[in-house]
Amino acid sequence: VQLQASGGGLVQAGGSLRLSCAASGRTSSSYALGWFRQAPGKEREFVAAVGTDGKSTLYSESVKGRFIISRDNAKDTVNLQMNSLKPEDTAAYYCAADRFVLKMAQGDSDYWGQGTQVTVSS
Repeated sequence: VQLQASGGGLVQAGGSLRLSCAASGRTSSSYALGWFRQAPGKEREFVAAVGTDGKSTLYSESVKGRFIISRDNAKDTVNLQMNSLKPEDTAAYYCAADRFVLKMAQGDSDYWGQGTQVTVSS
């Protein structure tokens, strides 16, 4: 599975950004899709994941209620709508794919895209 993320940028605290990730590969629709992030000097952390049905979702506690993950299986894309952004959301965001949503929630994934930078100014 190949993953191509886009949509990062600079935004003020309280603002919104939308990240998108295009998945390709013969079996990409059979994979859960998700997002991780890594801030400078910190470990990579799970952000959100969505199952193949587009209905099963998991979020980290730090973004729950502010971020919304969705997928469009017809377009093989996964999106992350980020609202009420905080400076602590600043990080490189990575799209990921794995067979299991729970595995992603535990911090790991089989496939990774390149990062897209999100910077939230105070």
